[in-house]
Amino acid sequence: MQNITFKVVPGGPLKGRMRVPGDKSMSHRTVMLGSLAEGRTDIEGFLEGEDSLATVAAFRAMGVSIEGPRSGRLVIEGVGMHGLKPSSQPLYLGNSGTSMRLLTGILAGQTFDTNLTGDESLSLRPMGRVADPLAAMGAVIKTNNGLPPVSIAGNPNMVGIDYLMPVASAQVKSCLLLAGMYAKGRTCVTERVPTRDHTERMLTGFGYVLRRSENRVCIEGGGKLQGTALRIPGDISSAAFFMVGATLKEGSQLLIENVGVNPTRIGVINILRQMGADIALSKIREVAGEPVADVMVKYSPLKGIRIPPEQVSLAIDEFPAIFIAAAHAKGETILTGAAELRVKESDRIQTMADGLKILGIQAKPTPDGMVISGGRLSNGRIHSHGDHRVAMAFAMAGLVAQEAIYIDDCANVNTSFPGFVSLARTVGLDIEICAAGTS
Repeated sequence: MQNITFKVVPGGPLKGRMRVPGDKSMSHRTVMLGSLAEGRTDIEGFLEGEDSLATVAAFRAMGVSIEGPRSGRLVIEGVGMHGLKPSSQPLYLGNSGTSMRLLTGILAGQTFDTNLTGDESLSLRPMGRVADPLAAMGAVIKTNNGLPPVSIAGNPNMVGIDYLMPVASAQVKSCLLLAGMYAKGRTCVTERVPTRDHTERMLTGFGYVLRRSENRVCIEGGGKLQGTALRIPGDISSAAFFMVGATLKEGSQLLIENVGVNPTRIGVINILRQMGADIALSKIREVAGEPVADVMVKYSPLKGIRIPPEQVSLAIDEFPAIFIAAAHAKGETILTGAAELRVKESDRIQTMADGLKILGIQAKPTPDGMVISGGRLSNGRIHSHGDHRVAMAFAMAGLVAQEAIYIDDCANVNTSFPGFVSLARTVGLDIEICAAGTS
C-alpha cells in the first residue's frame, strides 16, 4: 500500500454542516446477513471503505451476487443459510479484524474448508479469543499461535454453548452468535459489560429470533434470514474526530447530520460531555432499528476527568480522538480498564502516548490505559503505524498545535473513512496530502 503523509496547519475553526460515511460495523454485518438471507437485500448508506469492501469481496468469492456499491447503495441476492460455495483461493481480508472474526463464526459451520488471510497489521490481531469458544462448539480451527492466518475445517455438526465473555468484545459476541445459527441447540453469550449490539438488532431485522436480557443473548440454531431493505446511518466513530476538533477550536460550530447514536456506541459523547464539551442531539429518530440523530458541537473549554469504567466499552474505538481532547484539556485525564486498545490496528495506548509526547504533552501509558496531563500542543512529526484512527486523531490535534503537524503512514485512513481529507477541508481543517517524508 502506498505510504502517504498528512500535513495539518493550525487554523480553523470548524464550521458548517457535514455528513460522515456510513457506519463500518453495520456495513460489514449487512453484507454478511444479506448474503445468508433468502431473497434480496437493498442497502443504502454503505461504507465504501477498504474494510467493508473486503467483506464484499469475500462473499463474492463464495458465490454471492452483489451489485455495487454505487454512491453507497448495495444490492445483495442472498443464497440462504446453506448456499455459500467454497472459494478457490484464500479469502484476503486486508486490514479488517471485523471481517476475519465474524467470518470465522459463519464459516465454522459450513460443509467446506476455508483459509482467511490479511495484511501485516491484521496478521498481528489475536484470533484465539474467537477460536477457543468456537472449538468448544466443535469448530476445527487452526491459527498461527493464536494469530492469523486462519484455517477453518467446516463442521456442520457444531453444538451450542453457554459462554461468559472474559473480555468485552462485540466482535467475539457477534462471531459466536453467527456460529450459533449453524449449531444444534442454543448458543448463549453473557457479557460482564455491554458492547455494541448491531448484530443483535440486525439479526432481528432480518427475521431471526433472539432472546435478549440485560447482559445475555441467546440464539437457536436452524433458523432463517429474510432479505430486507436497510439504511445505514453515519458512523459515530468517524464523527468523533470532528466532535473533538470542534470542541477544541475556539469559534467552532459544527452540525454533523445523520449520525448513529446507538446506546452501546455513545461513550464518546458521554465522556466529552463530562469533560465540558457542548454537544447537543436533535432530530432523534429510528432508522432500520437504529437510533439516529443530528449532532451539534460548539467550542467549549475542557477539563480533565477520570473516565468512568462503564463508558470504556462504549467508546473503545474512539479513544484516539478522546486522547487528543484530553491533551488539550485543563488538568489530568485518567483512563483505566482499556487493555483492549493494545490489540487494535496498532497498540493504540503506546502509539498515542508516543505521538502526544512528540507534541510536548505528558502522556504516561499504563498496561490498561493512560494518564494525560493537558497542556499546549507544540508541533512535530507523528508516526501513525498505519492505524487509521490514530492518523485522523492527530489530524484534529493540528487545529490547536503551535505549528504544522506531519502524520506519516496514513494510507489506511481509507479503510474506514474514504474522502476524509476532502471532507475535513470543507468544514475548515487546513489539511493536505503530501509525499511520504515531506516536511
